[in-house]
Parts: sequence; C-alpha cells; structure tokens
Amino acid sequence: MLFDSHAHIDDNRFDSDRLETIERARENGVTGIINIGADMASSARSVALAQAHEGIYAAVGIHPHDAKAAVNADYDRMAEWVEQEKKVVAIGEIGLDYYYDLSPREVQQEVFIRHIDLARQLRKPIIIHDRDAHGDVMNIVKKEAKGIIGVFHCYSGSLEMAKEVLKLGFYVSFAGPVTFAKSTKLKEIAAAVPLERLLVETDSPYLTPHPHRGRRNEPAHVRLVAEEVARLRGLSLEEVAEATTQNVKQLFHIV
Repeated sequence: MLFDSHAHIDDNRFDSDRLETIERARENGVTGIINIGADMASSARSVALAQAHEGIYAAVGIHPHDAKAAVNADYDRMAEWVEQEKKVVAIGEIGLDYYYDLSPREVQQEVFIRHIDLARQLRKPIIIHDRDAHGDVMNIVKKEAKGIIGVFHCYSGSLEMAKEVLKLGFYVSFAGPVTFAKSTKLKEIAAAVPLERLLVETDSPYLTPHPHRGRRNEPAHVRLVAEEVARLRGLSLEEVAEATTQNVKQLFHIV
C-alpha cells in the first residue's frame, strides 16, 4: 500500500496513456494519488480526475510561477470546488519560487498568504512549494499559518529547517531527488524526520528517481522513493509504505 502524495498526471505528457499510467501505479501497489493543481486550469483537471477515478484525490491552488495571473474570482472558484467535491482534500500547491522568479516576489508572497487564508476558512491543509525561498516561506508560515497544517512537498531545506517545520506541525515529503547519489544532505534528513511525519511523492512528470532519470516520471515510481527512504532508515519497504500511507490519510482526512 503506497500513496503518491503529490503528482500532476493531468499534465499533457500523460495525454496518450493516462489510464495506463493509473493502472501501472495500481500494479505497483499504489492505492492512492493526490493530483495537484498548479493553476486554475490544472486545478479543474485535478478535480475532474478525482471525480472520475477511485483512489485519486485533488488539491487546488495556484503555483508561485502563476501567481501574477491570480484574480479574486479564482479564490471563490477554489472554495466552490472544496465545498462541492469531498475528494478535494487540500489547497496547493502554493508557496514561493525564487529560482525562476516567474512572478514578482511580492506578488508570490501576496498570493501565498491569500491561499493560506482560504485554507483557514475552508479548514483544509496546505501543500507548500518552496524553492530557494526558505527564509520567506518560513516567515510567512510562522506568521500567517497558525492553526493550519500541511506538507512541505519535495523538501529541499536543511535539517535545521526541517526541525522548525516539524515544530509547526507540518509534514515533510520526499521525492525522486532523495534517490540521487549526490543528495547526501537530503538523505540525512530523510533518515532523521520522524516516520509519523514523513510522506513520499513523485511530483510526476518531474523529478524522476534513479534509475529512470531522464525519462518521464509517473506515480508507479513512488515505490523507488519509498525503497530509498526505507534503506536509509533501516526499515522494510512495507513499514515505510504503511506509515506514509497512514500519514497521508491522517493529514488530508482521507477515509
């Protein structure tokens, strides 16, 4: 029983074999997938996927890359999705991305805060994207997200930051990079985070784990991430799979 806590199988790279991709995931023991919105169009596709397939859930939100395009009506639409579809389980992915800076930083921050406020109103967890913006992300979360929990997806911060994230009640999720030979610090963090606060993900179609780097990623590969986490912790795959699946269900209130 594996659960891919973060994927984008609505992406056009799956247009030719989406159903086969879902079936391959199931054949590899993946019983659940959360498909993540990155803008309004992909959020709508995520909701549709969740409605159409057993074991698939949705998150809705606007990625920091697209923050500059956010308008007031978007937040009303996201609220409608959450209120009308029980399989919409989170607000995300949201946060800050200072690596590409595709939206002005002040706009990214404003939109991040607006999403956090929406999540509070809707009583939903948040899924945080943080790339080269650790300080500002943590400052905003500490100030604006009191009483809210969620996950730092595809974690890329330090061990010290992970300890702060855990103190705030958040979960930490690991993706394909934890399998890369040169990711020594990330491996140390994956070994140190308490098992009850750890998630695994693919971020499909991105961040394909070893040994499939260079190819399109897909939810079936979450097994490779879980296997590496298990190796780092001296546990069996079954132990990590069971724990991370229960963590996803607890965080996102999935029955």
